[in-house]
Amino acid sequence: MADSGNDRIPTPSLNPWTAAYEYAVDAWQRGVLYADVMRQRGNQYHDHMAKRAPNVLSMESELVLDGRELPRPVNYGLLRIKPPEGVETDPIKRPFLVVDPRAGHGPGIGGFKPESEIGVAIRAGHPCYFATFLPQPMPEQTVEDVMMAEARFLEEIIALHPDAEGKPVVVANCQAGWQIMMTAAVRPELFGPIIVAGAPLSYWAGWRGMNPMRYAGGLLGGSWLTAMTSDLGNGKFDGAWLVQNFENLNPANTLWSKQYNLYSKVDTEADRYLSFEKWWGGHVFLNGPEIQYIVDNLFVGNRLATAGLVTSDGIRIDLRNIRSPIVVFCSKGDNITPPPQALGWIPDLYQNEAEVLAHGQTIVYAVHESIGHLGIFVSGSVARKEHQEFTSNIDMIDVLPPGIYQAEIADKTPETPNADLAFGNYVLSFEQRTLDDVRAIVDRKEEDDRRFAAVARISDINLGIYRSFVQPWLRAMVTPQSAEWAQRLHPLRLPYELISDRNPAIAPIAKVAEQVREHRQPVSESNPFLMAQEMFSNWVETSLNIWQEMRDSADERTFMGIYGSPLVQDLAGLGARSGPPRKHPGVSPEHRRFMEERTVELRSLLQEGGLRVAAIRMLLYVSGAEGGLDERSFALIRKVRNESDNAMSLQEFKDTVREQALILTLDSDAAIQAMPRLLEKSPAAAIADALKTMKHVLEAAEPLSPAARESLTEMERIFEAAERRASKREQANAPARLSNSPSSTAPALNLIEAAAQVPGKTAKPHPAAAQSAEKSVARSTPKTAAKPAAKSAATSAAKSTTTPVEKPAKKSAAKSASNSAAKPAEKPAAKPAAKSAAKSSASAAASAPSKPATTSTAKPAPKRPAKSATAGASAGARQPAKAKRA
Repeated sequence: MADSGNDRIPTPSLNPWTAAYEYAVDAWQRGVLYADVMRQRGNQYHDHMAKRAPNVLSMESELVLDGRELPRPVNYGLLRIKPPEGVETDPIKRPFLVVDPRAGHGPGIGGFKPESEIGVAIRAGHPCYFATFLPQPMPEQTVEDVMMAEARFLEEIIALHPDAEGKPVVVANCQAGWQIMMTAAVRPELFGPIIVAGAPLSYWAGWRGMNPMRYAGGLLGGSWLTAMTSDLGNGKFDGAWLVQNFENLNPANTLWSKQYNLYSKVDTEADRYLSFEKWWGGHVFLNGPEIQYIVDNLFVGNRLATAGLVTSDGIRIDLRNIRSPIVVFCSKGDNITPPPQALGWIPDLYQNEAEVLAHGQTIVYAVHESIGHLGIFVSGSVARKEHQEFTSNIDMIDVLPPGIYQAEIADKTPETPNADLAFGNYVLSFEQRTLDDVRAIVDRKEEDDRRFAAVARISDINLGIYRSFVQPWLRAMVTPQSAEWAQRLHPLRLPYELISDRNPAIAPIAKVAEQVREHRQPVSESNPFLMAQEMFSNWVETSLNIWQEMRDSADERTFMGIYGSPLVQDLAGLGARSGPPRKHPGVSPEHRRFMEERTVELRSLLQEGGLRVAAIRMLLYVSGAEGGLDERSFALIRKVRNESDNAMSLQEFKDTVREQALILTLDSDAAIQAMPRLLEKSPAAAIADALKTMKHVLEAAEPLSPAARESLTEMERIFEAAERRASKREQANAPARLSNSPSSTAPALNLIEAAAQVPGKTAKPHPAAAQSAEKSVARSTPKTAAKPAAKSAATSAAKSTTTPVEKPAKKSAAKSASNSAAKPAEKPAAKPAAKSAAKSSASAAASAPSKPATTSTAKPAPKRPAKSATAGASAGARQPAKAKRA
C-alpha cells in the first residue's frame, strides 16, 4: 500500500517510461477499487436505511422503552447496551445515558466503536443506556415532546437501578447538548452529572475571523428559508440540508481531501471509510415545527442562555435551575461549536461568582487545543484521555461544591507524586476559575450582540411576510410525491442512491474489482508521477483552503457591514431603547426568599455537626486556599471509605460538602471559630486520626502552596487543641469510657470517606480566627467556667450525658450530676482539693445513675457552664440528619 505523500522519500526513478507504465497501471487499478468502494457505500446505504431502527452502535442492545407509546409520542427509544464478552457491570455504580444529536445524521456515533463514550463507560463497570431515534418523526412531534420523553427515559433508568449510588450520568453530544440542558432545567431532580460535548448553548458567540457559521442566519435573511424548506418537504425538514451546512464549512475536505485520502489509500482505507459513511449518509428528518422552533429560538433568537424560553404549560426554561454538575467539553479546533458558543451561556446567565454560588451550580469546563468537532465524540485518542478521565472520576465531579472549575489533564510521569492513586496514564485536576476567566475565552462584544439582535428582529419580519404571502401558495402546490422526489434528488443523497448495485451500470464493477485485487500492482513510492500526483493534491487542497478563507472573510465583512448599520438597527427597532441588547435574567422573588431563609439556616448550623463536619470543613478550607484538587486526593479518600464499616452515602456526603462550602462562603471567620464546638464531643484518638488522614489527603498530590500550607497549620492548631481537651476529658472520665468501650477510630474513617472532593472557595488564611477558635468554648461560657474545677466538672458531666443508657432514670441522674458539678464551679476553685471534689462528684453521678437526684441538683442555677457545653455538643450530634434534609 502507498502511504500519504508526506511520508514518501523522493527517490527518482531511473527509467521514465517504466515509471509512467507502473503509475498508469496503479492509477487504473486504484480507480477501479475506488469505484467499488463507492458501490459498496451505496449498497450499505440502502441496507442501512431499510432497517426499522437503523443505528451505528458497535455493541448489541435491547429496547427498554419505546417513545412511540408515550402519552406524547416521539420517534425516540431507550436502549440498554449489552456488555461485551468478558465485561461485567456493577449494579452499585451509577448508570450512564448517552444521547446523540438529531442534526441530520442518524444515531449511534456515541458508541460508534469500542473506544467511544459508551465503550469507556461500560468497561468502567457502569450500566449504559442509549437514546436512539428513528429516521422519521412522529406526526405533530415537538421539541417539548422530546424533552418529556428524555425525562421519562431517566425515570425508567432510575427505577431499574434502585441500588445505584447516584443519579444517572447523561452524556449529550453536539445538538443533543442543548436538548438535555433544557430537560435538566425543567426536571433537575432526575439528573446526575451532565457532560455536554461540542454542544452549542450561546449561538451568537464566536471569535471574529474564525467562526463564520454564526453569520449564516443573517446572510440568508433569517429563518424564512427554514420554513420554506419544510413546506417543500410536505411538512418535514430534510436533515441532509443540515449535513450540507457542515460540509460547506470545509470545502477542501468535502470536495477533495476526503475522497482523495480514500483513493490514495484504497488498499487499506476502505473499511474505515465505509464505517464512517454509514453514519454520515444516514440522513434523518425533523418535523417542520421542530426545526422552526430550534432556528427561531436558538440559532437566530439565542433565547436559551438568558432564560427566555417558556414551555407550552408556562414553565420557564432557566439553566440556573440545574442542580447537577455540568461538564462542558469543547475544542479550539471545532469550527461548528467553538469554545465561545460552548461556554458563552455562563457569563450570559451570571454577573459574578456569588450568583453561581447562590444558585448552587457547579460548572466544569475543559478546552481541547486542536481536535475537530466530530473528534470530540468520535476520536479514539479523546475517548482514551478526556472521556476516560471524566468517567473514572465522575463521583468526584458529582461532589464538587458550587463554583466554576477548569478540568486539566496531565500526563503521568515517573516524577508524578503518588502516581498509583491516579487512574490510567493521566492525572485529572480541577482548578478554580472565575467568570473573568470564562469571559476571556468567550470574548463577547456588545456591538456584535446588537448586530445579531437586529438579525433576530428582521428574521421575525421576513418569516411573517413569508407566512402571509408565500406559504399558502407553496403548500397548495406541494404533494407527498413531489416531496419524496425532492428528498431523493438532494445533492448529498443522490450519490448514495445512484452508485449501488441497483444501478445496472454500476453492478459489474464488483467483478472487475475482484480481478484487480487478485493482480494488484501498487506503484513504488519513489515513482516521480506519484510524487507529482501528491504535489497536485496538495495544490488543490491549498487552493480550496485559500478560497474558503476568502469566502469566510467576505461573509464576515458583509454581515458586519449590513447589520452594523445604524439604519438597519433602527429599522429593526433596536434604536428605540438604550442599554445592551441582551440583559442578564433577573432572580425571581421566590429564589430571593429561599436564599434568605437558607442563609438563616446555614448560620444556625455553624456550630453543629461534630467531627465529621469539622473534617469536611477543614478540607474545604485548605483546598480552597490551594485553589484546586486532583483525583489522587479523591482516590485516597475512596480507599479509606471502602475500608469503613459505616460510611456516608455519596448523596449524604455531597449534601454535606455543599452545605459546608456555603457556610465557609457565608462567614469564613465564624466557621473557623466554631470548629472547637464541632470537635468537643469527639474522642482524642478520633481527632488525631482524622487530622492525620486529612493531611495525607491534602498532600496526596503536588506539594501545597504557601497559602494552603498556612491554612493547614491553622487547622492543625485547632485540631490539636481539641485533642488535648478531649484527652483531659477522657482522663477525668476513665470509668465511663471503659464501661462504654466505643470505637475511637471508626468516626475518623467515616468522616474521611470522600473528603478530598473539592475546594470550597479560594480563602485566605485566618490566623486571628484560628487563635480565637481555640478559646471559643471558654468565651462562650461564664468566666467561672474557665477555672480548672469548672472545666473539669463540665467535661465529666458532658461525657456522662453521651454514654448509652437504657432507662430514663439514668439520663435524669446524669443531668442532675451535671448540675451538681456545675454548682461548685461557681465558687473559686484554685485549690487542688476543690478540683478533686468536683471530679469525684461527677464520677459518682456517672457510676450511680439509679440514685434519685439530690435537692441541691434539682434547684435551677443561673449559671451552668457544664450544661451549656453539653447542649452544644448534643446539637452537633443531631447535625447529620439536618445535613441530609438540607
